[in-house]
Amino acid sequence: MQDAQHALRDLVQVYFDAAYDMDAEQFQTIFHPRSAVTRIGDDGEVGVMPIETWLTGVRDATAPRKLELERKDEIVAIDVSDNLALVKLRLQMPPRYFTDLLSCLKVQGSWKIVQKVMSVEVRQ
Repeated sequence: MQDAQHALRDLVQVYFDAAYDMDAEQFQTIFHPRSAVTRIGDDGEVGVMPIETWLTGVRDATAPRKLELERKDEIVAIDVSDNLALVKLRLQMPPRYFTDLLSCLKVQGSWKIVQKVMSVEVRQ
């Protein structure tokens, strides 16, 4: 169990670094190719997008590092059950503050994110 916790913390660190740099290639290393991102859209409806669509948006975004935004990342919880894990984390890109739930599976010996469910709060 400790090995899984350690591996998932490493995965999350890659996630945090990729988010701060808006590095789609780095994100690609930790997401399973069949994964998806789910969130409530601007219209109030649930939206699900394939990871490749989400990564296109990442490639078009300006990195928080380039904007010199304060970095604040937090792992809230990691829950592991055999080859399944749920990771809850928070990060910020002011004025947007994110809470993400990352469903992970151990695929061929390596932890991968298979579903990202996110919420965004905009603060003024």
